[in-house]
Amino acid sequence: MDQSGVLLWVKAEPFIVGTLQIPPPSKFSLHYLRKISTYVRTRATEGAYPRLYWSTWRHIACGKLQLAKDLAWLYFEIFDSLSVRTPEERLEWSEILSNCITEDEVEKQRNQVSVDTLQFLLFLYIQQLNKVSLRTSLIGEEWPSPRNRSRSPDLTEKSNCHNKNWNDYSHQAFVWDHLSDLLELLLDPEQLTTSFHLTRSSLVSQEAVVALSFLIEGTVSRTRKIYPLHELALWQPLHAESGFSKISKTFSFYKLEAWLRSCLTGNPFGTSACLKSGKKLAWAHQVEGTTKRAKIACNTHVAPRMHGMVVMSQVYKQTLAKSSDTLLGAHVKIHRCNESFIYLLSPLRSVTIEKCRNSTFVLGPVETTLHLHNCDNVKVIAVCHRLSISSTTGCIFHILTPTRPLILSGNQTVTFAPFHTHYPMLEDHMARTGLATVPNYWDNPMIVCRENSDASVFRLLPPCEFYVFIIPFEMEGDTTEIPGGLPSAYQKALGQREQKIQIWQKTVKEARLTKDQRKQFQVLVENKFYEWLINTGHRQQLDSLVPPAAGSKQAAG
Repeated sequence: MDQSGVLLWVKAEPFIVGTLQIPPPSKFSLHYLRKISTYVRTRATEGAYPRLYWSTWRHIACGKLQLAKDLAWLYFEIFDSLSVRTPEERLEWSEILSNCITEDEVEKQRNQVSVDTLQFLLFLYIQQLNKVSLRTSLIGEEWPSPRNRSRSPDLTEKSNCHNKNWNDYSHQAFVWDHLSDLLELLLDPEQLTTSFHLTRSSLVSQEAVVALSFLIEGTVSRTRKIYPLHELALWQPLHAESGFSKISKTFSFYKLEAWLRSCLTGNPFGTSACLKSGKKLAWAHQVEGTTKRAKIACNTHVAPRMHGMVVMSQVYKQTLAKSSDTLLGAHVKIHRCNESFIYLLSPLRSVTIEKCRNSTFVLGPVETTLHLHNCDNVKVIAVCHRLSISSTTGCIFHILTPTRPLILSGNQTVTFAPFHTHYPMLEDHMARTGLATVPNYWDNPMIVCRENSDASVFRLLPPCEFYVFIIPFEMEGDTTEIPGGLPSAYQKALGQREQKIQIWQKTVKEARLTKDQRKQFQVLVENKFYEWLINTGHRQQLDSLVPPAAGSKQAAG
């Protein structure tokens, strides 16, 4: 079969989940990564190649790249979280960590963890996606360029230029523009001259092409089956095009690069395809008197496992509740929602909430990353593998997470609080995503931004301000309480409040009011309650729970 039948594209997940939304350390440049590439091969017997162990990466990152140990572990752990593991394996790791008492014990366990060396080098290189370019900041986005790419049909005209993690055109442009560097990074050192230059006869190993499958996959003649890059490159009928030699068991660098460029196309399961030709979902209704139209699209009816995506935009002044197969294991983007209450009660792969205001989001367990960007006065309630936030103001996070929450740049008045709700399927969904109740680092955030490492950017919610959150929908399932319970200070505050209610009820009972006085008293209490509902904004929350016709089982739809 000729090469015209092969389509290759850049995978979305390494960028959506894998690239931190901050400029990378300066030493993640090609120059230093090449040096690491050479160094690890000379240390193959010391846990550096083909698997890189944490102890060796710590030595390289802290000793040679001058990274702080916490930051070195952060990148290592983010990459490790992208690897394919069963939920049972993830739960087992959580159990091991939760049994560690000292920092040394944690370190001892981390020393057992290893990652694919070549793929990890690619992962470090793609952190350049969010590098701040002086040229770009002066002349605007370098995208689009004339290389047969169309403009991104985004939700709004400009929203994607600040979130390249979700923009598949940015992923494609990045790989296209840096393809030579990516391939070079994977070469055995002897394939380069002493000054790190290619020779005309440079050869690429099979291992290198397997590593590149971390970023690229494809299909043949538009069949539904998706193949990792190396399976297509090694496919017998494509050897002439991909430059593979059966004799040397290697690829010609120049032939391989030319073949990759000739086959690279847009991601059929990316955000753009989802918005352009994905299935439109009628989950939200149009609010009278508003011009904004809610848009919700998904590709889960055509996308294979791990490629599902749901994009939701402009949900305004309403409650939206779903527990659905459409959401199962999907990457979810929630964009420009305002004055709404959104419940997505299914196991999710990743969630990005961007440019939302005055809203509450209650999420099913998020298997990888939950990221917020440019949000004001938003409340998020979730169990997630990792939380990261940038450019948020006045947001509150009720979370259960086995990793330290990441405070990136531009945040103000962030509040962290314990996870404080449950729904019937929650523990089942946690088991399916490999998320446990311990360890839980909700109260130990890590500030990862150069401009400010001031801890005053966040606070922990005082127990006196703490209330539990009730999810007001009927569903099947066995969970009847908050997984893992509450920290004792918060449990105590709830107990004291409960006591006050009992004293109040006793006082009313002992007042021995007449029937008329009871009526008057009830009216007074109801009026005060109504005033409180309006002043706190809870009135709108209650009103929006009454759906147009469906009753309270909306979540099951």
